Amino acid sequence: MLALFTLVSAICALGFGAEMLPVSTVVDVIHSRFGGPAVTRSELAIVWGIRAPRVLMGLIVGAGLAVAGAVVQTLVRNALADPHLLGVSSGASVGATAVITTGFLASFGIWSLSLGAMIGALAAAALVFSIAVMQGGITPLRLVLTGTVMASALSAIASFLVLRDNDSQAAQSVLFWLLGSLAGASWDKLWLPAVVIVLLTCAVAAIHGWLDALAAGPDVAASSGVPVRALRNFLFVVLAAMVGTMVAVSGAIAFVGLVIPHITRMLVGARHRWVLPAAALIGAAFLVWVDVVARTALRPTEIPLSVVTGVIGAPLFLFILGRRRYMFGGSA
Repeated sequence: MLALFTLVSAICALGFGAEMLPVSTVVDVIHSRFGGPAVTRSELAIVWGIRAPRVLMGLIVGAGLAVAGAVVQTLVRNALADPHLLGVSSGASVGATAVITTGFLASFGIWSLSLGAMIGALAAAALVFSIAVMQGGITPLRLVLTGTVMASALSAIASFLVLRDNDSQAAQSVLFWLLGSLAGASWDKLWLPAVVIVLLTCAVAAIHGWLDALAAGPDVAASSGVPVRALRNFLFVVLAAMVGTMVAVSGAIAFVGLVIPHITRMLVGARHRWVLPAAALIGAAFLVWVDVVARTALRPTEIPLSVVTGVIGAPLFLFILGRRRYMFGGSA
């Protein structure tokens, strides 16, 4: 049912935009790309050339954020954890801000912003990992504290770069990117996040039993034969790669990785065998509809995605907190 809902959501979303198109037209365009009767050039350009890459990017990023959120909540055993907790998003913000305000990596054209964000994300991940290891290894508390402190420091650096540039246009571009957008999606930019998210999601799904044990606590996991230290290191690397890739192509989108895993556990339980695929589908459909709201609510002006996810996500999370039957990590 979730897979069918996600598919229908993607098809319906192709009809929304500055020019509204009926679902029948969207289906005709998709059919024409696979040997069906021809459609008008304008319909083909709108649906297949502009909206299809954007919707597919929304599916990929939404699924990745939800899976990353479920994994990081298990890693740190904290119901308030989200994928941006590790400081990777803040590092990506520094890289992207440097590209916008200084022209760094401008020679790479349309890839310059994504490349700068990826470099910043990987550098931040390496820094957080190194600090945690030097202080005794990756533990939930140490990871949360190190990630939070580094995120604050890197956010300050990004703010300094914006103030130093003294360009209102650049500041607006940085702010819009920091709040997340799928406006830059294109067919050329789809393959990298798709490959990364699919492969890493399959990798963590393959060890769903270890994740269940880790969620019960490190002592329980160790007594079950789980190599806790190696598993934590592996999950950190996976999360850094996933979050870095997603932030590089869409900016930092809030609330998806925080709220969707909780909604998923309410629907399918806490076993990661079901949580990971269900969260991926719910997150994909959720972000597709968030993007529809972002680009149609104030047409022709586009709203940053984090503004929409914040308005929707905050009441959802408060609703979840108010449900007495919902439990996370063994506590209400």
